[in-house]
Amino acid sequence: MLKQVDVVGAVIYNAKNEVLCALRSHKMSLPGLWEFPGGKIEPGEAPEQSLVREIEEELDCTIEVGALIADITHDYPTVRVRLITYEAAIINGEPIPKEHEKLVWLSINELDALEWAPADLPTIEELRKRAGG
Repeated sequence: MLKQVDVVGAVIYNAKNEVLCALRSHKMSLPGLWEFPGGKIEPGEAPEQSLVREIEEELDCTIEVGALIADITHDYPTVRVRLITYEAAIINGEPIPKEHEKLVWLSINELDALEWAPADLPTIEELRKRAGG
């Protein structure tokens, strides 16, 4: 039985309707893969609270959490990850990659150009559906 980790991810949009993509650094698990920024849900936290805290820690900016996008479970070889992703908007600050290798803004159509962590793929599928393609 795999250990389950519950995590949250933010699909952060900018004024051009582009999405913030974060490259996992060599210090993280799954280095070199892209993800939506976020992190582990701490005991007693609501997913939305976790997301606001994680984005402040990882990107040094404040977000407002919007609609739920996806709630999926993905089995990696050593751990089961439940990833809950939400739409989000930055209400204060500019994202700075404190833990990630780098950040890029891409349109929904451009997301395929990156190599994503497997747990993030269903969120991309959902974004595509919502964008009408």
